[in-house]
Amino acid sequence: MITLIVFNLTACKGQTNKNTERTNTKSAEMKDTTNSKFKVNKTDAEWRQELTAEEYDVLRNKGTERPHTGKYNKFFEDGVYVCAACGNPLFKSDTKFDSHCGWPSFDQAIEGSVIYEHDTSYGMNRTEVMCANCGGHLGHVFDDGPKETTGERFCTNSVSIKFIPAKENQ
Repeated sequence: MITLIVFNLTACKGQTNKNTERTNTKSAEMKDTTNSKFKVNKTDAEWRQELTAEEYDVLRNKGTERPHTGKYNKFFEDGVYVCAACGNPLFKSDTKFDSHCGWPSFDQAIEGSVIYEHDTSYGMNRTEVMCANCGGHLGHVFDDGPKETTGERFCTNSVSIKFIPAKENQ
């Protein structure tokens, strides 16, 4: 029993170090990518100054908020969701659905608003979704969305988006 506890503590510590290394590597990659391929180019210091710590972690370090904690998970009002970093319109509210996955889900993005990258982090094979304007990490897209529409599920971090009500958007 004691051996099992010691093993678990050691395994968690090792995993934390790997995650820290991965986060630092991803941050450096994002800095390089941001300076070369997106319309909005800011230094790391500028992003840190403009974003909250949680927004910075998700949008710039490709982090993930805990499931069922985001403010837009069970939020359904008429409007548009924009990138929390640059204001780029990403998703219309009529494409949002309750996927029961713990994060806001959309069946399609506004055309040209996002870009995709192959993501093999954490031993998974998936497609990362980023803001086409600033390169901010939004989440991932999966093919288990509503079959009657696109069949896609854009699993999105609440902290990476902001909601603009329809009445303000007109």
